[in-house]
Amino acid sequence: MKQIMNLTEALNKRNKKTKLKLHNIYTPYLYLIPALIIIGTFVFYPLIRVIIYSFQSYNIFTEAQWVGTENYMKIFKDKNFYSALKNTILYFITVVPVLVIAPMFLAILVNQKLKGIKFFRAAYYLPVITSMVVAGIAWKWIYADSGLLNYFLVNVLHIMKEPISWLNSPSTALFSVMVVTIWKGLGYYMVIYLAGLQAIPEDIWEAAEIDGASGLKKHVTITVPMLAPSMAIVAVMSSMAAMKVFDEIFIMTSGGPYNSTKTVVFYLYEHAFENLNLGYASAVGVVLFLILLVFSLASIKLSERNA
Repeated sequence: MKQIMNLTEALNKRNKKTKLKLHNIYTPYLYLIPALIIIGTFVFYPLIRVIIYSFQSYNIFTEAQWVGTENYMKIFKDKNFYSALKNTILYFITVVPVLVIAPMFLAILVNQKLKGIKFFRAAYYLPVITSMVVAGIAWKWIYADSGLLNYFLVNVLHIMKEPISWLNSPSTALFSVMVVTIWKGLGYYMVIYLAGLQAIPEDIWEAAEIDGASGLKKHVTITVPMLAPSMAIVAVMSSMAAMKVFDEIFIMTSGGPYNSTKTVVFYLYEHAFENLNLGYASAVGVVLFLILLVFSLASIKLSERNA
């Protein structure tokens, strides 16, 4: 009788341990369910719908009709798409290197132990929290024919004889918008580099100074290698932002003049919300998604390499 009772107790304990293990295994997944519902509703479901619409001829006034790969064929035959893609790539290769390098020097400057340095950190970060609408309108005033930039270049510095139409000339409009993107992103990426700088142990700096390393050599041999993970993060984030740039262009140039500032995202916006050709716009969105996916995979590899 005692043997049976002992066996029963052992089985009960074993069952309790099994239930506890199962509870410990599945409990984390229960906490993930709310996040999965939100991501599924606002990310995966819209993505699937966009992919379906990309194979259809669809706008808000007519029923969707299946057209297969016709939308994609139109994209790759459209000269305006290639023009927008060229502007996007030019935007990328110009803005990204500046946003990877310049904030690092800015972070080194504001990492000094000086009085009032917190004020300078806040001042450099101020453009980040400024609304793009406000910033875009302010920069349009600066770039105007009678704006501050032309006034200083013509009347103060005497570099030019006549004002330049910065936003109305195809040769300068895109680069003028790039300046706004760089101005607004410097403070944001500066904070990332600043966090990396402050994580470097003081012992390393002291050892370098004992070895006779000068300021420049110290930053070349210590700062840059130690900030490699931060540089990878900044490079990926700025690349993604450059490929998806829209707000600055919409506010300052609306894609003009003569489509010289029209990017892929703005091209998508025109077909979706102005032409109401949602099927074609969905196909453009899928193409853009694939381009961004390449950068996402590159970011994962860079993160693993620098881990």
